[in-house]
Amino acid sequence: MIKTIMQVREEFSASGISIASWARDNHFSPDLVYRILKNNKIPQRGESHKIAIKLGIKEQKL
Repeated sequence: MIKTIMQVREEFSASGISIASWARDNHFSPDLVYRILKNNKIPQRGESHKIAIKLGIKEQKL
C-alpha cells in the first residue's frame, strides 16, 4: 500500500527514528530525504525516486 508523505512523516515521529538517521542507515543523503518529505511532490527519477520507493510513497515498477 502506498503511503502519503504525511503518513511517512507521522511514522518517523511515532517511531522516534530521525529522518537523518534513517537516511544514513539506508545510504541516502539526509538533505535529499528531507527535501522529498517537504516538497509534497513524488519524485520520478534518480536517487530521489529510489528514496520514494524505499519510504513507501511510490510503487516500484517491475
